Amino acid sequence: MDDSGDSGRPQPGAGETGPGKPKRPAEPGGGLLMGRPFGVPVYVAPSWFVVAALITWVFGGQLDRVLPELGGARYLVALFFAIAFYASVLVHELAHTVAALRYKLPVRRIQLQFFGGVSEIEKETETPGREFVLAFVGPLLSLVLGGVFYGAMRLVEPGTVPGVLLAGLMISNLIVAAFNLLPGLPLDGGRMLRAVVWKITGKPMSGTIAAAWVGRALAVAVLIGLPLLTHTGTLGGGSQAIGGVETVMDALLAAILAGIIWTGAGNSLRMARLREHLPDLRARTLTRRAVPVESATPLSEALRRANEAGARALVVVDGQGNPKGLVREAAIVGVPEHRRPWVAVSGLAQDLTDGMRVPAELAGEALLDRLKATPATEYLVVEETGEIYGVLSTADVERAFVKAMARPGS
Repeated sequence: MDDSGDSGRPQPGAGETGPGKPKRPAEPGGGLLMGRPFGVPVYVAPSWFVVAALITWVFGGQLDRVLPELGGARYLVALFFAIAFYASVLVHELAHTVAALRYKLPVRRIQLQFFGGVSEIEKETETPGREFVLAFVGPLLSLVLGGVFYGAMRLVEPGTVPGVLLAGLMISNLIVAAFNLLPGLPLDGGRMLRAVVWKITGKPMSGTIAAAWVGRALAVAVLIGLPLLTHTGTLGGGSQAIGGVETVMDALLAAILAGIIWTGAGNSLRMARLREHLPDLRARTLTRRAVPVESATPLSEALRRANEAGARALVVVDGQGNPKGLVREAAIVGVPEHRRPWVAVSGLAQDLTDGMRVPAELAGEALLDRLKATPATEYLVVEETGEIYGVLSTADVERAFVKAMARPGS
């Protein structure tokens, strides 16, 4: 399945495998760093260990019926299967990563987690064709792996440990491929459907809406259909007991899968809507008017000048009018009114760095990238000539984000 999201801004994902799916330091919640293939960090989330234990327990029970002579060693074999299965999931995700890097799309990280893996790709593809390829390579690699394991299985004796392991890996990779090819977001098949609708309509948002609603329909189908299929399969196997722990586990698995798909589809809609409104985020329209004041100016006098000019920000300048710092809004609030005549603005100013100078014409993702590169509470917005235009507050940008997310249209 696909995943997206990073620090409050849209980050399209590439492929999250199921059933059950950068260049920066380790992040909270990233999990255990396993390596950096192609320069992209790979993390194992804590939830993976829960699923690995569950796979070991279930597969170990199946081995007891097929290879009873293994005894307790069957759980070591089952643990090897769990690790090998997630290695296959990693190959699936690396396929997305390699394709993204080929298209010059930065990949933040790969994370192996509860129901597979997530490739976090930080930018949207530029064309529906690239979107289709980027989504398809993951299931394609899973199909190839299934074929490789099938070929290897034919070379070993059936009913042996290698034969059972290879058969399990073949089946699991085919299931991963089939599951991800289902045509609904956040699955890879949903991204492929999005690309097709995008190509037909010429509108990426139309593709997202169609694929997300198909994804929600798939979530309902999984919630209802998976327990029914398991129920029917159990009857076909001649089991006398349908209820009990197995039925509860089937229903729980269906609910978790359905919840992941439904949530992923909804997130895809929200992120697409935000991307649609990104061009509305313009430095020029979000900038507060500012007045220049010299460093020795008392705060009370600086605020008086700002009120007279209808400005909401203060820029500290030198004797030649060159900007040197920004007076932080939070610092002003922290000074009691009776002390403001005795406090110089220089004591409240943050020194300007090159990263805190933002061109007034910046907009959309370019603006967000600029702010992200140099985190600060305020930025000096300047014209092409270097003239002071005003001050941009991150609080105003955040409010614009919230407003964009609240707009109807998806």
